[in-house]
Amino acid sequence: MNPSDEHRKHAQHKYIIEVATISSSRYLKHRNALNPTDTDDTSGAIIIDTLKKNNHTVRYTLLSDDVDMIRHWFAKAMDSNANAIITTGGTGLTPGDVTIEAIRPLFNKEMPGFGEIFRAESIAEIGYAVILTRAIAGVVRGRAVFCMPGSSNAVKLGIKIITAELGHVIEHARGRV
Repeated sequence: MNPSDEHRKHAQHKYIIEVATISSSRYLKHRNALNPTDTDDTSGAIIIDTLKKNNHTVRYTLLSDDVDMIRHWFAKAMDSNANAIITTGGTGLTPGDVTIEAIRPLFNKEMPGFGEIFRAESIAEIGYAVILTRAIAGVVRGRAVFCMPGSSNAVKLGIKIITAELGHVIEHARGRV
């Protein structure tokens, strides 16, 4: 058994996860939605369904592409009992895409491997357009943080990567390895 397998074996298997979909257009229409099905948020639904199938507790929030709004939500998520934070949307290159700018400066440590694996796995599907993605992950005050693009295909890939190592990442972020 390699050391990673040993760490995974001792990781907790149920976590509390804060999930936010970041989309100005969706936020304008559905502001205070309590779940992604009320907003036609396919990507948010994929994340939540996958996490719930893995026995995690999930809390959903819909946000606008606004640095202050994202950081306010993030601060509340950090003050909660959440073990991990996952966002979808706002990671592109347009001027309105500000998720990375809002969250990356808060990282205590960055996990470049998440973005690297995400882009490597995406190249087969979208080719060199993969250079447009800014998927990132890191650790903030002992919590795992993942920021993914908003497309449903990107989320399917991202959540697959995340769930494969979630417990392992959270235990490392907590310093319990």
